Amino acid sequence: MTTARPALSGRATPPAHRDGNVLRWLTAYTASLVGDGVYFVALGWSAQQVAGPAEVGLVMAAGALPRALLMLGGGVVADRSDLRRVILGSDALRCLLVLTAAAVIALTAPALWFLVAVALVFGAVDALFVPAVGALPPRITSPDQVARLTGMRSLSMRLSQIAGPPVGGLAMGAGGPAAAFAVAGLFIALSLPLLLRTRTRPLGPRDTEGGSAGSARQDLLDGLRYIRRHRLIGPLVLAAAVFELGLTGTLNVGMVLLNAERGWGSAGYGWIVGGFGAGAAAGAALLTVAGRLPRAGLTLAGTLLVGCAGAAVLALVPALGFAVTLAVLIGVCAGVFGSLYNALVQTAADPAFLGRVTSVVMLTVIGLAPLGYPLVGAATGAWGCGPVFVGCGVFASAGVVLALSCPAVRTAELPRAADALTA
Repeated sequence: MTTARPALSGRATPPAHRDGNVLRWLTAYTASLVGDGVYFVALGWSAQQVAGPAEVGLVMAAGALPRALLMLGGGVVADRSDLRRVILGSDALRCLLVLTAAAVIALTAPALWFLVAVALVFGAVDALFVPAVGALPPRITSPDQVARLTGMRSLSMRLSQIAGPPVGGLAMGAGGPAAAFAVAGLFIALSLPLLLRTRTRPLGPRDTEGGSAGSARQDLLDGLRYIRRHRLIGPLVLAAAVFELGLTGTLNVGMVLLNAERGWGSAGYGWIVGGFGAGAAAGAALLTVAGRLPRAGLTLAGTLLVGCAGAAVLALVPALGFAVTLAVLIGVCAGVFGSLYNALVQTAADPAFLGRVTSVVMLTVIGLAPLGYPLVGAATGAWGCGPVFVGCGVFASAGVVLALSCPAVRTAELPRAADALTA
């Protein structure tokens, strides 16, 4: 990855969807995400071949623990170090680890301890990779294009979630776990030369200083204080955390239990999840095409409210078709909300804190949200799906109240092209 000087004042940056530099990065990011999807399939099926259900759950959860525990530290590293080295180094380590796993499994039967070790190391390296790659978009395009790039990134995530598991399944069927791990490693490897050719630009005078001269612990505390005191980022992160905590468990664990309760079966579950994924991709594509939505803060709060209401009544609809339609609506709202949320945070954050801000944003998704899984399961067993979905939707709507109670959120806007040229 090479570093380029900022664009000269008055020179328009190409739209993100026509910028070769952006498209190189997006292709690399998509390839890496598809590799992640194939890796998780390979990991789960490898564990299933040598262990029981409880051990499979242990293997699949092993990577989430170091990722959540080290994510904030990864944000500090992203702000203190050269993003080029962090992204390329962590992605190369991910590739090497997965290809090593493929070689070991090809030579011998996968042992449970080995799979747990692979998951733990992969999660730890991910804690470096995720904040760094999340802090990159403002460095490869102009501020007025960050929203469009965020929509493109969200669309890439959705499409890779759709493509990764089937590719992993085909690789498993063709050559077993070793082939699946090898395919995952090759997809991640594809991202490396593209990342090397991606040009970045400094965002400000502190961007090239490699972080503060203080300790890593002090940098972490400074980052948390920065988020807490920021008039826009702090309320947005809090609102998103409430939303994720309320709805992620409902839409993951609760959806499985709802299909079992209604007798819709695995096919019904597939239709609902597919509808949500299609809606989320459409929501992300909206911002990709539009590039900017007016009244971004109010639009964000509005889509959040509609998504909460849809989730609350999802378990009350009488037929599968209605449930799929609602899932599409919830997905659209989630796609627009997620794209606007990330775009507002990235354009508002001080460049010196962008890695730490990104790490906190990601922690609310992969760290806090799964805490609701056992609660949703226990509550559904006690009261059924209807009351749980309604209760979780009401709880998540508290995020709307938090967002609308903040003047900075209500008046938040994404940068315009004219703003970027005069900045």
